[in-house]
Amino acid sequence: MNSVGQLRPSQVIFTFGVGALTDLPAMSVLIMGLDEWDVRRCHEINEERLLAAVRACLGTQVEALRQPPVDWDGDGVQPSQPGLGVPVAAFPRWLRCPVCGTLATVDGGVFKLQVDDYRPERTCYVHESCGSAKGRAPQAVAVRFLRACRHGHLGDLAWFDFVHFDQPCAKGGGGLRLYETGTADEPADLFVECTGCKRKRSLAEAFARDRYQPACTGFHPHLRRRDPRPCAEEARTIVLGASNSWFPIVLSVLALPRAEDKLGRLIEERWADLKDVTSLEVARFALNPKRDAAFAEFAIEDVWNAIAAKRAAESAPQTPAADAGDLKTPEWEIFTHPLRAPKGLRDFQLREVAPPASFETCFTRTVLAERLREVRALIGFNRIESRGDFTDAEAVVDDRRSPLSRHPEKWVPATEVRGEGLFLQFREEAVVQWLAQAAPLHRSRAFFAGHRQWRQLRRITPPDAAFPGFRFVLLHSFAHALLRQLALECGYSAASLRERIYSRDAADGVEPMAGVLLYTAASDSEGTLGGLVSLGEPATLGRILRSTFAAMSVCGSDPLCAEHAPNLDARTLHGACCHACLFSSETSCERGNRYLDRATLVPTFKDADIAFFKTPQSKGA
Repeated sequence: MNSVGQLRPSQVIFTFGVGALTDLPAMSVLIMGLDEWDVRRCHEINEERLLAAVRACLGTQVEALRQPPVDWDGDGVQPSQPGLGVPVAAFPRWLRCPVCGTLATVDGGVFKLQVDDYRPERTCYVHESCGSAKGRAPQAVAVRFLRACRHGHLGDLAWFDFVHFDQPCAKGGGGLRLYETGTADEPADLFVECTGCKRKRSLAEAFARDRYQPACTGFHPHLRRRDPRPCAEEARTIVLGASNSWFPIVLSVLALPRAEDKLGRLIEERWADLKDVTSLEVARFALNPKRDAAFAEFAIEDVWNAIAAKRAAESAPQTPAADAGDLKTPEWEIFTHPLRAPKGLRDFQLREVAPPASFETCFTRTVLAERLREVRALIGFNRIESRGDFTDAEAVVDDRRSPLSRHPEKWVPATEVRGEGLFLQFREEAVVQWLAQAAPLHRSRAFFAGHRQWRQLRRITPPDAAFPGFRFVLLHSFAHALLRQLALECGYSAASLRERIYSRDAADGVEPMAGVLLYTAASDSEGTLGGLVSLGEPATLGRILRSTFAAMSVCGSDPLCAEHAPNLDARTLHGACCHACLFSSETSCERGNRYLDRATLVPTFKDADIAFFKTPQSKGA
């Protein structure tokens, strides 16, 4: 099929990635696995740290990070030609005629695919034999009920077995009809009926676990295969387009300079182009100062030797490094020592300023990241329950990660965005002193109890593992509060701002971390307008922090918000927090709006002695 519709590269990572369902103008489709993607149209992204982290998760067979395929690269191939873009397949496989209610599969012969070569967006399935339609054949629509499990399996409802209560049809079989009896369009008003034996059943029973509990089929439609081993998970009925039908597992890093000399850093930045330089003669031609002045100050022999050395290092057998999964420590080291950062880089520029005015006892330094590049990679997905709040590759050990291809992945989809950021380092002695107080200790125990309940409900073992600590709750809550206030003043939309939390308690031989980076993550020019960095000056940032804490002291949902406990139930994992005060968009938060509590920032109606910042006008902790 020709290309139908358009997706931004970031959408292929966060919204409509491999295994996700999306709507075309006239049908519902599923994004297929990487085996069916045209790699020739997927340009490679160079980011060694992220590639090492992906290999730590998926194996050393991963060769590259690649952008989603593009429709036009200037080689004369037109976007209207087939084979370009992200491959899809019609899904669900069951369709319904909206006029007569006939229910059948796309390959059952009842519905016919009608292809429009000139207007591909009009391609659809029609019911030509509909006896109730007058004139033009009605367009068939996808049935909006599916079955999915927490291991990522997805399939259609077993309609024949469902309507016959897992018994054979008394008339030897017949067609199916799906019809409505009410006006609310609810499952209780929908019935499926066998045209042979006239048995019928309400769709409301498909959602009742005590009435309908079929075994999971273990089917991965994006891979066109079933798992060889039976799936022990419960298959649940979901609605087409439900938000829990697909959750991405994404790893991201900030691109940091690795080479120590200027020539090495230039080669790193331009490696996507230089990797095709295969000889000294090619280098002499391609890097002629008249064509490219970037390497004019270096001898061409030195440039070629550096290119050859980097190519040899990349082609050497790869073994995961011991620290390949630690994505945050290298970033923390360069942000806390900004003077060591190289100057004049295209994608990484830092400038240190004084801490926010009136908050010098809380913060050690403020670093303005005038230029940043973030690279993100999709390594898998989940269904039903999100497990995508992974900030390090070391955390991706869950067996519910659905694969992206039938064979071990040789590459994974990735995108890169450029922008700016604002880094704040907390004063370590102030954090340690606060954590040792009685009220924060008591609240920390409540968060740990809630953490255990949350993992036990989802059958994640061991339940005590992966608790980020109460230090993280403070930093995470601060990041959300400041992000909301910055969105009001910096000119960026709240969804285009992201957080990176650097949190780690002191241990043997390990430096503690307590810092927050707020940065733009927009894929267009909005990410580099300079509006965020301009707010990092001491006087301006001090004023913004006072406004932030004043806004956090009272929530529009108080007293209910302030009274919420982190161990209240196993379905939520936050303290005094709600949509009116601290929650942010999914694209902004690292942890899915969990481990948040504004009581750690300022006094609330319920808890007045937990806060790190005692009053909104506080001049210190």
